[in-house]
Amino acid sequence: MKTLMNDPKKAQEYFRAKVDFTTGPIELSHILHAHNPNIVIVDVRDREDYLKGHVPSAINLPREQWATFAGLRKDKLNVLYCYNQTCHLAATAAIEFAGYGFPVMEMEGGFEAWKQRALEIEKGEGAEPLRKAA
Repeated sequence: MKTLMNDPKKAQEYFRAKVDFTTGPIELSHILHAHNPNIVIVDVRDREDYLKGHVPSAINLPREQWATFAGLRKDKLNVLYCYNQTCHLAATAAIEFAGYGFPVMEMEGGFEAWKQRALEIEKGEGAEPLRKAA
């Protein structure tokens, strides 16, 4: 099998963007415990899955409600997550929301990665999103 070489400059650009636009569950947990007021955590999973358990203080904005931008903020970093590492809902939402001027970041691994690390889980309603985006 032949080893493929890649362009180091493109690799640098890719990994710089990855660092700028993704975070992990542990890092997000640290941000939550620091009570950082400059983030909004957005769960883009279906409502029933959100109610069974979600990242503490996360708002729920399932796909059918994306056009409302409910709870998103243009003056804060919106950290999005979905189901797992292979789910692309959060990345798709990030493309959509960024196109409307919302600062976004994705939590890699989704809620599955959060649970695997035995991090705190909130159940039920959680945070209520604002009706209109700021």
